[in-house]
Amino acid sequence: MRIDKAISAIDHSASFRIYLAMTSGMVQTAHELHHTAPLATHLLGRALTGTGLMGIMLGEPDFKVTLQFKGDGPAQQVLCTAGSDGSTKGYIVDPLIDMPPKGNGAPNVGGAIGRGTLTCIRDTGLREPYVGTVNLVSGEIAEDITSYFAESEQRATSVDLGVKVGEDGNVIAAGGFILQMLPNPDEDAITAFEEILKKLPSIAEVVDRLQKEAEGRDLEDVMKEYLAEMFAGLPADFEVEPLDLYDIGWNCDCSMERLESVVLSLGSKQIREILDEDHEAELVCQFCGKKYHFDEDHLTRLLHESIRNRVRIQ
Repeated sequence: MRIDKAISAIDHSASFRIYLAMTSGMVQTAHELHHTAPLATHLLGRALTGTGLMGIMLGEPDFKVTLQFKGDGPAQQVLCTAGSDGSTKGYIVDPLIDMPPKGNGAPNVGGAIGRGTLTCIRDTGLREPYVGTVNLVSGEIAEDITSYFAESEQRATSVDLGVKVGEDGNVIAAGGFILQMLPNPDEDAITAFEEILKKLPSIAEVVDRLQKEAEGRDLEDVMKEYLAEMFAGLPADFEVEPLDLYDIGWNCDCSMERLESVVLSLGSKQIREILDEDHEAELVCQFCGKKYHFDEDHLTRLLHESIRNRVRIQ
């Protein structure tokens, strides 16, 4: 059983807020769509989970966030987009990357992405989206998102993300959390916050065990148990109380209409060249791999629309 669900919580002193998710199904879907090798599954899975959590944190309907991890490593780039409804999608440029593990046996996610930048684009309905870029700290994804919040938004944040991949390459478990200090936190809460982070259990292992025990159970109860286990040991004044339950999962919203817009963006000159040389075109969605075929009649209609649009602008 692979669970996709998220939950928010706040501590008793209202000093920090937590967004916690299980994303095993979402990461498995990405693995199946992109045919990722294990290292790429770890990298893309962490990025999808972090982006999905940041999408939920936006709160307002139709708000979206995009994270682009771009480096000089063999993975080259990972790009993920999520909405406030938890719908998430993403892709990795090289899904077949393979590198030896680090000395401790962990997958070398940081080496896969290499040195580079993290760019966050937040679309909150304003005329121009907010864009912030920071240098990658490690390429391990969680540390890079933590750094983004500190540098670009000046918010004390801790991020932890984990993926467990089986010997057959399929996803066993995935999850993560984003914990943020709220304005005017209790000083003792900061100390408790720092201490608990030193003793956190492995997210992927906790998710794996809870999924195995989840059959027939209410998912809200499972998520509350997940929350309690991840943050056990906090002093009574700073114990966490669950707030809201959220959906989170893979959803690619590509469509023929969206791909028509891509063709129109080429301009009438290039559309005419495609018609003259190939008489047809095929576009593939980078996120889900779905193919969209444009025959000669379809391209001709789009050419006429492009010409009309140019005339209107003039």
